[in-house]
Amino acid sequence: MSEPPVRRVSFWQSVRVRMLVIALLPALILLPMLLAYTIRSWMDRFDGVLIDKVAGELTIAHQHLDGLLYARQAGIEALGQSADFDRAVGDPAALPAFLEARRQALGLDFLYFASEQGAIASAPDGSRIAGPSRWPVVTAALTGRAGAEIDIFDGAELARLSPAMAERARLPLVQTVAAVPTERSEETRGMVVHAAAPAQGGALVGGTLLNRNLAFIDEINALVYPEGRLTAGGQGTATIFLEDVRISTNVRLFEDVRALGTRVSAAVRARVLDEGRVWLDRAFVVNDWYVSAYEPIVDSFGTRVGMLYVGFLEAPFVAAERRTMIEIAAGLFLVLVVAVPVLLRWARGIFAPLERMNAVIGAVEDGDLGARSGGPFAEDEIGRVAAQLDHLLDQIEERDRRLRGWAEELEERVADRTRDLEEANRQIEATTRQLIVSEKLAAIGEITAGVAHEINNPLAVIQGNLDVVREDLRDRAAPLKTEFSLIQEQIQAIHILVSKLLRFARPEEYAEGGAGNDPDEVIRNTMPLVQHLLAKARIEVGVDLDAGAVVAMNQTELQQVLINLMVNAIQAMPEGGRLDIATRRVGAEPPMVRITVADTGSGMTEAVVARIFDPFFTTKRSEGTGLGLSISRNLVTRGGGTITVESAPGDGTRFEIMLPVANAVPAESA
Repeated sequence: MSEPPVRRVSFWQSVRVRMLVIALLPALILLPMLLAYTIRSWMDRFDGVLIDKVAGELTIAHQHLDGLLYARQAGIEALGQSADFDRAVGDPAALPAFLEARRQALGLDFLYFASEQGAIASAPDGSRIAGPSRWPVVTAALTGRAGAEIDIFDGAELARLSPAMAERARLPLVQTVAAVPTERSEETRGMVVHAAAPAQGGALVGGTLLNRNLAFIDEINALVYPEGRLTAGGQGTATIFLEDVRISTNVRLFEDVRALGTRVSAAVRARVLDEGRVWLDRAFVVNDWYVSAYEPIVDSFGTRVGMLYVGFLEAPFVAAERRTMIEIAAGLFLVLVVAVPVLLRWARGIFAPLERMNAVIGAVEDGDLGARSGGPFAEDEIGRVAAQLDHLLDQIEERDRRLRGWAEELEERVADRTRDLEEANRQIEATTRQLIVSEKLAAIGEITAGVAHEINNPLAVIQGNLDVVREDLRDRAAPLKTEFSLIQEQIQAIHILVSKLLRFARPEEYAEGGAGNDPDEVIRNTMPLVQHLLAKARIEVGVDLDAGAVVAMNQTELQQVLINLMVNAIQAMPEGGRLDIATRRVGAEPPMVRITVADTGSGMTEAVVARIFDPFFTTKRSEGTGLGLSISRNLVTRGGGTITVESAPGDGTRFEIMLPVANAVPAESA
């Protein structure tokens, strides 16, 4: 017994696919999805831990800066309460040297004494210093309250305190990626830890310049990031900003060059300086990404004047995350390599027998009743179902064999009866067609005879009276020659129409010769018929006739087409305009006559032009039937020619008729 062919089924209907999905869904889909969710959650938490870490480090740096302010306040306050200071104040000549010695001992960049009246007793160089009372911390000390704040001194104020300090504060600005554009080239202001304490008869004022104060910033960095606190390869940094300019930092611009004068990114500046909020996120610092924390620095006036920053390099942590994910992915891959073959083997024990039964059913549906699953069958539920299926198919095949015999006999009898009915039907159809043709011919003959009788008799009376009028008028009829000619031509047109009706009924009795018509002459004869319409509409007419050949189209039919085109042109120019009619012989193989009718009317849109020759299509509402141009195209087509139109709103319309030259009259003799 041959192996049954495999029937094609849709992808999701396949037993194999369903079983594989059931077997592999947990291992290949659910497990990776769960693992991906777990990794994503872990990464989010890891990023949160990094943010919390840098937030704690910012707190340490902030506390250290506060400690510096407190130390400066405590040192100056202790000096102001000392007996040595009391003795120095009593000797104005010795006060400058005393203040300079104590400045160096306290590690200050400047130290001076301000009297209660606001006058300056001494400066480091012995000169007086103007305006100390503008600082809130000095004003508070003069009223008996010690304090320390961060204040910003401009270059002139620094120079008055110490030219060396002013020089140290000056920093050239370095162009920095992502910073807010600026036209400044250097920073001359200084950020100062400004401390003052009440003293005998005034206040002691001192301060430490933070610009280029690398020892202090390195002290903060060592405190926040001691050795071994960061991941291998990690790098911790700390910075003090004057507004958005790094004035003291251990961030490196190059290997041994600190990034002094570089500026913070615009996003950080907007968040911290403009909005006054703390930044806890990754940020681009000079030339790399750092997990960063920024907080605003507020001066004694309550103005945000700078920022305190700590952060560490992000790259080592990103690399650690990547290594962890690679290790997890490798572990998952190893698990799948072991588990998937086992799952596939178990699934195959189920879907393979089902696929064989499905293939057998498909083969039976296609007509192969001899298809079977075959043995051996497994001793399980699926095996028993397969054996029972083969048994049922044996019974069906036997019954089908007997039914086919009866069906063949029945088909032979039906075929005999069908042939008899088809022959009878053909005879009936032939008889019906003959009756229809006979009835049509009879009706046409009656109509044609009636038309000829009803038209020819009054037409003969008109022709006779016209002849009588001509005979009576004789020479007096000369001024009406044109009108008489037109009447005669229209009588002739009616004769032609009647002849066409008779020709339709009995074409074999009214065969015509192949004589052609001169389109120039037809146009000349047509113009008087529409002259009254042209005059009424104040339309200027231009005629340029140079066909030089005759066409095979019937004169009356050509005249009907021309009248229809002229009337349409007149209706398109209700306020007047110009109508141009021209003929030319064009082409050589075959020779053609081109007739153009162009107006300067309102024109038509592309949508109207596309339907202009459709039967019953009209833009004149109740004034037209929509058959004029359709009939005109049929007449031109029957004459072997074509008719086309070009139009645009406001640019008028141009119809072009192309008719073949009649063979009866060569073009050279025209």
